[in-house]
Amino acid sequence: MQAGKPILYSYFRSSCSWRVRIALALKGIDYDIVPINLIKDGGQQFTKEFESLNPMKQVPTLKIDGITITQSNLSILKKVGQETQLAWAQAVISSGFRALESVLQNTAGKYCLGNEISMADLCLVPQVANAERYKVDLSPYPTVMRIYKTLLTMEAFQVSHPSRQPDTPPELRA
Repeated sequence: MQAGKPILYSYFRSSCSWRVRIALALKGIDYDIVPINLIKDGGQQFTKEFESLNPMKQVPTLKIDGITITQSNLSILKKVGQETQLAWAQAVISSGFRALESVLQNTAGKYCLGNEISMADLCLVPQVANAERYKVDLSPYPTVMRIYKTLLTMEAFQVSHPSRQPDTPPELRA
């Protein structure tokens, strides 16, 4: 790893990590990635080494300009429990998308907020991917899907995609 270069501690499938990868790509910031497998060996985020970096034991963790920035959402899914995750995720995502589709009727242009990419777009793409992963019916959300498809044509969204990360299992690679 290059000295002074930002370091992103990430899990390929983490939607929070994906948002950071999109932002870095949009800004043209070159960075190193350190994969943190949230499942292997009980979760690599629980190692003493990672805990010293991020006491919350979550990804993403971004080290940039001497500052460490953290955020995550996997802990919520773990609290829900394996047996109810699918139904819970479908209900929560559908509820959010119903509200978002309504808001987008007044705000959308090419993207969520007019014709400039915003933080809303960085959040939209990983959330639609989560919806697809949890088999949410996306047909009631045509504006969400139009924006999603538009964003996926952009290089920043393509290079940051979970299927193109160094820690993506071979069977999930693009």
